Amino acid sequence: MTNLHFPKDFWWGAAASGPQTEGRTADDGKGDSIWDYWYATEPERFYQKRGPKDTVQLLQRYPEDVALMKEIGFNSFRTSIQWSRLLPEGRGAVNQQAVAFYREYFATLIENGIEPFINLYHFDMPMALQKEGGWLNRETVTAFADYAALCFELFGDQVRHWFTQNEPIVPVEMGYLYQQHYPAEINLAHAVQVGYHEALASALAIQRFRQSQQSGEIGIILNLTPTYPKDPNDEKDVQAAQLADAFFNRSFLDPAVKGTFPVELIAVLNELAIMPETRAEDLQIIKENTVDLLGVNYYQPRRVQQKRSAKTADTPMPEDYFDVYDWPEKKINPHRGWEIYERGIYDTLINLRDNYGNIPCYISENGMGVEDETRFIDASGQIQDEYRITFIKDHLRYVHQAIQEGSQCRGYHMWTCMDNWSWLNEFKNRYGFIAVDLATQKRTIKKSGEWFHEVIQQNGFVD
Repeated sequence: MTNLHFPKDFWWGAAASGPQTEGRTADDGKGDSIWDYWYATEPERFYQKRGPKDTVQLLQRYPEDVALMKEIGFNSFRTSIQWSRLLPEGRGAVNQQAVAFYREYFATLIENGIEPFINLYHFDMPMALQKEGGWLNRETVTAFADYAALCFELFGDQVRHWFTQNEPIVPVEMGYLYQQHYPAEINLAHAVQVGYHEALASALAIQRFRQSQQSGEIGIILNLTPTYPKDPNDEKDVQAAQLADAFFNRSFLDPAVKGTFPVELIAVLNELAIMPETRAEDLQIIKENTVDLLGVNYYQPRRVQQKRSAKTADTPMPEDYFDVYDWPEKKINPHRGWEIYERGIYDTLINLRDNYGNIPCYISENGMGVEDETRFIDASGQIQDEYRITFIKDHLRYVHQAIQEGSQCRGYHMWTCMDNWSWLNEFKNRYGFIAVDLATQKRTIKKSGEWFHEVIQQNGFVD
């Protein structure tokens, strides 16, 4: 048996987002986001037709929820400010109810010994800005920088850990390639422009943070999916993996940490004649405003091989440059369809150590979604989620190994604190340490939450 002890002041907690937890009331002053609009116009797209108004009512119930976080033992917790709650039109008039809510929410966390980690964008473009083009429109970049500066001014005395965006590749992929987020297009040229504007907006927000002379640090949260070639000794498989990595990981990782874009990606975009529209000063802004801290969301690897299949889409797609490889030895979460590959979290941290200046980082999301968890309720009414305990332990073992080998990983946040609303899947798959009964909104800590309490108390676990 080995005692896996983590560094002093390690961040233990969980992550969530504003749009997935807060809910909405008739008089809260919030403006519509793309999710509010999409649900109002196409509710059939949403699992069981549950919209973003419902979620878990954190807007009213945050004192109870923070008390449960404290009971588990969190010393930190990440959530996001909703852009359309603070600025209903995306710019202009400030919703003072939102200011009061967020200040009270953050104060409650702090009073309970929980450090707020605050993200500024979690897929929730204000609809007023989306009508002007959203991330396709250069003006949105300016609006985001102004919104970020407002947040630093309003909440900078409470927040020491800021993040510009969560998983910026997701609006690119899901909004403009795979039709899972609004506006549900298939257009690689638009996807490229959106990604470029997100990267620039993040750099401008960092610039505004430093100009405001805030205390604390600022970063970005990226979902990193380590890319493995089918045959690491086959040059064409390796090249396919490098291109997939450039599209889905390095497209945001490189500008965020190094201040540059991958040359492999630029070559492909030039070849396709879909380079984004830029301004002369942009690349210098990106170069000079890299992150202090990197949040790493890790769920699954990407396995690829050289392109052999015929092109299926009429429009250019990233998959024109590689084929997905179905590894016969893979372990799958059957509820989500994602491969569980614990070593991927280690490989990701070591890659950051070796190729990204060993930037300070933390695991900002890692978790397991399971459908119909009520199957696992015992006689006392608690969900016995042993599978989640095993999942976390197996990943933490690799996080610990990476730290022992020099990674500057400073914490672990699970996705998520309590079961929450999740985009088009809503509450189909449950991820939380805390179960939520949607009929009554009753919260109950799962067995995994009790286990995590012990991990936090011991700053590790016996393996």
